[in-house]
Amino acid sequence: MNSLRSEAASRYLAWAKLHSNARFNLASSGVLDYPLAELPVRIEDLEIVGTGPYGFKPLMERLAAKAGVAEECVVYTHGTSMANYIALTALVQPGDEVLVERPTYDPLLTILDHIGARVSRFDRRADRGFRLGLGELERKLTPQTRLVVLCNLHNPSSAFTDDSTMQQVGEMAARVGARVLVDEVYLESLFDQTWRSAFHLGPNFVITSSLTKAYGLSGIRCGWIVAQPELVQRMWQIVDFTYGSPVHPAELLGVIALDNLNRVRDRARALLEPNRALVNEFLMGHPQLDCEPSRFGTTVFPRLKVGDAEAFVRMLREQFETSVVPGDFFEQPQHFRIGFCGATETLRGGLEGLGAALGAFEQSLRNRR
Repeated sequence: MNSLRSEAASRYLAWAKLHSNARFNLASSGVLDYPLAELPVRIEDLEIVGTGPYGFKPLMERLAAKAGVAEECVVYTHGTSMANYIALTALVQPGDEVLVERPTYDPLLTILDHIGARVSRFDRRADRGFRLGLGELERKLTPQTRLVVLCNLHNPSSAFTDDSTMQQVGEMAARVGARVLVDEVYLESLFDQTWRSAFHLGPNFVITSSLTKAYGLSGIRCGWIVAQPELVQRMWQIVDFTYGSPVHPAELLGVIALDNLNRVRDRARALLEPNRALVNEFLMGHPQLDCEPSRFGTTVFPRLKVGDAEAFVRMLREQFETSVVPGDFFEQPQHFRIGFCGATETLRGGLEGLGAALGAFEQSLRNRR
């Protein structure tokens, strides 16, 4: 099986599943798994069969309420990955021009390649903290652009795009007749910030998200798409010939999780905030890395100033038992992504290994001179 996956369409997903694990895993971008025992779930609350034809009514009601939209604007999916696949398949035809930020999440590009889209790119610049640059985006829009694809928070940097900027993106796209797809799965981690989904900024926005990254609820695969009703109908048709019907126990668990989201959110906040402080302290103490302090999200994306980052990441894993995500998966080979959303003791151990690896790597570079 592993040899078959070496030719996977998404190199990143194959690496994440087969090669990211280490004693100190800083490669994950999702909050530490939430224990089932901490949710008020009884076995009699679960059934194998019972889903509705197009969404389990209690779950659809809660997802619509969470997003602040009508139920006819919501598609329930098995996580954000499936949400992105269904949304892109509904929005893009073979040969359509799609404008995608760089760096971005590799599977988004993989899906577009599978569809047969013509992908063009605009850059988020590292020297600007990967913040969204409207001028660069506007220059790359053409009358042929059918869709603009963004992540907010940005993956891999966790840069935040505010409502005003995002609304301008929607207006620029609308002028050429394009829609905007925003993957908001990491936006859920803005626990102490006032925010709303970009869906409310204009009729050409389509949103994907889930309970996975910010809440540690990956296992229940509770994802969603928010779109205009005519698009939602098309997306449900795509669900019909992909997985057909949802897993009903997962739908029931989704309802329970959403009914208890405050306690899940509190646990994630209590984990992330001290971890964020540890990461920021580490970055301040290691000038070999170029990275703005973390303000949002679950990851940072530093640049190694001197030496080959691929060689450094390999040394980090092999000699210091610590994994991070190589920047090559995000088309930024001199960078790497650090996730700080796991157990605090794991993060401490990983940062200790990272610091020791930076020292050893610097010494190896000096020895070569």
